[in-house]
Amino acid sequence: MSEMQKVALVTGGSRGVGAATVRRLTEDGYRVTFSYLNAEQRAKALADVTGAVPFRADAGDTEAMARLVGDVVTELGQLDVLVHNAAVFVQGRLADPARDEAAMADQFRANLFGVVAATRAAAAHLPDNGRIVLVSSTAAASSFGGPIGDYSATKAALEAYGRAWAHEFGPRGITVNSVQLGPIDTEMLDREAAGEALLSRLPLRRFGRPEEIADVIAYLAGPGASYVTGATLRADGGLSA
Repeated sequence: MSEMQKVALVTGGSRGVGAATVRRLTEDGYRVTFSYLNAEQRAKALADVTGAVPFRADAGDTEAMARLVGDVVTELGQLDVLVHNAAVFVQGRLADPARDEAAMADQFRANLFGVVAATRAAAAHLPDNGRIVLVSSTAAASSFGGPIGDYSATKAALEAYGRAWAHEFGPRGITVNSVQLGPIDTEMLDREAAGEALLSRLPLRRFGRPEEIADVIAYLAGPGASYVTGATLRADGGLSA
């Protein structure tokens, strides 16, 4: 099967890193599908430009995520690459009595449980030598002193699943890798709050671009990374250096 025939699914693909990945994988010759939740107009615009096929699915709904995988296979006939990009970011200190526990639970559902459900569903469809890429965060290794313990926990657990899946799927040649992002210039980044203090901690002295992350994801999804699995690749501008 040639690269031109392969099908890729990018969750949370309507904007930011997800949209950049949709564009990059389309340019690489994949037949690309992506999920979105509320950004219907953006999803339609991206589909019109790239030819990618959008599916509406709530990343925090495990049944919807399993159904998403089935719908992609039904419509496109196969699934070769699964990129788990959809996520939510909620701050809140553990001991804060006013913290939004429902929002924290939603964060775990979207960042972790939905990923597990979709991966479980995809296991029956991914071919030998398929690819799974998990979009993680430097927060998996450090909370950087901020009120992001829950978010950090979701990403740390995600990477742990990735290592376990690398063993489980490895005998079939399926690779599973994580990309640990630093501050990327998307809508999730509060540039005003981040400010010069964060920029000064980055050896490259700038925030990352979504297209740069898409390049990393495309590498892990492609044939050049066939012997890379169970790995966490940092794309954080040197923040963790």
